Amino acid sequence: MVMAPQMRVLVCASQKGGSGKTTLAGHLAVQAERAGAGPVALIDTDPQGSLAKWWNVRAAETPYFIQSAFTQLFQDIEAARAQGIRLVVIDTPPAVTKAIAEVVSFADLVVVPTRPSPHDLRAVGPTVDIVEGKKKQMIFVLNAATARAKITMEAAIALSQHGTVAPVTVHNRLDFAASMIDGRTVMEVDPAGKSAAEIAQLWEYLETRLARLEGAHTTWVDDGARTGLLRNLNALGRSAPAFGRRAFP
Repeated sequence: MVMAPQMRVLVCASQKGGSGKTTLAGHLAVQAERAGAGPVALIDTDPQGSLAKWWNVRAAETPYFIQSAFTQLFQDIEAARAQGIRLVVIDTPPAVTKAIAEVVSFADLVVVPTRPSPHDLRAVGPTVDIVEGKKKQMIFVLNAATARAKITMEAAIALSQHGTVAPVTVHNRLDFAASMIDGRTVMEVDPAGKSAAEIAQLWEYLETRLARLEGAHTTWVDDGARTGLLRNLNALGRSAPAFGRRAFP
């Protein structure tokens, strides 16, 4: 008998468009897989489908992708759990309160990427209200920040009055956007770069937060069942049509 870790759901949410949550969601999913926290699956609930489009041009087999819809989210998350997925990362649409609230309800941890600007800080309130209303744990991530800018520190102080701010700031560099063009991440383009180091440090912090969740528990499966789960995962959907492929039937 081996002990199977409980699956966790990480939701990237922000009502402010342009916060960089899609880029951050993809990068965190890839870094989690690289760090040994997989299998990891992505879900894109944004009608624009930016995360899905990025994944569809990605050459690597992981993380997996689940083409889902709001009405099927519960079933798809449960299917991921049954297939042995350890982490699901969900990207959310901007500026749709009801839709974000529905997705947040499935979260174990909500990541709120926020640019250090007055407009972004003013837009944080509704997202905080949603997360608190669903009684979920939340982490602010200062994203696309300018190095050594005074406003970055001021933004961290302002956000800390509403919740926990990640100790790692993700800075604004062209390599983030450039890497996403062909389905990669900064860790794959330049593993030794500053951007890759920031994402690695951010995931390490978020992983510790996920591990500390109250009520964390594990379930037991036998070795034969675990082997079957992994065999199913290895056969997931790369031969499906280019768009809208599902990780699970």
